[in-house]
Amino acid sequence: MTLSRTALAAVLVSAFGLLPAVAGAQGIVRHKIPNSDFPIAQAVTLPAGTTIHFISGQVPPAVDKAADPNSLAAFGDTRTQTVGVLTKIQDVLKGMGLTMGDVVKMQVFLVGDPAKNGKADVAGFMEGYTRFFGGPQPNLPARAVVQVAALSNPGWLVEIEVVAAKK
Repeated sequence: MTLSRTALAAVLVSAFGLLPAVAGAQGIVRHKIPNSDFPIAQAVTLPAGTTIHFISGQVPPAVDKAADPNSLAAFGDTRTQTVGVLTKIQDVLKGMGLTMGDVVKMQVFLVGDPAKNGKADVAGFMEGYTRFFGGPQPNLPARAVVQVAALSNPGWLVEIEVVAAKK
């Protein structure tokens, strides 16, 4: 009697509790935050043979070209800037044959918003972020959001860099 690879894997999983190893060998594993529906992964595991793509930090496009190019008026609020930045990232990924579903790690830099007493507008960021992750696209990245003193243009409130991976 011979066992197929699938049957052998099932025997090993049930006998030795090897589910994470077997699942990891098959593809990218996104570990959910326990007891949470927050739209990020607690961790992401990449199996051997995965190609990793590092996407440079992207900044918002101007939404009002008539405004001073060094002003918030030129780029909009945090939500508007987040949508603009993630749209740019989506376009970069598309040009590489990837999608937002391939993003496994995200680093977000938010500047304190003058309209929010110098605090980063995390709620505005999340409004923009959830248009791309968590609802329409369920593959969640591991993510960090940090508030920084400034970005290189005084009108920018958001810069995002990502790492994408594909098996």
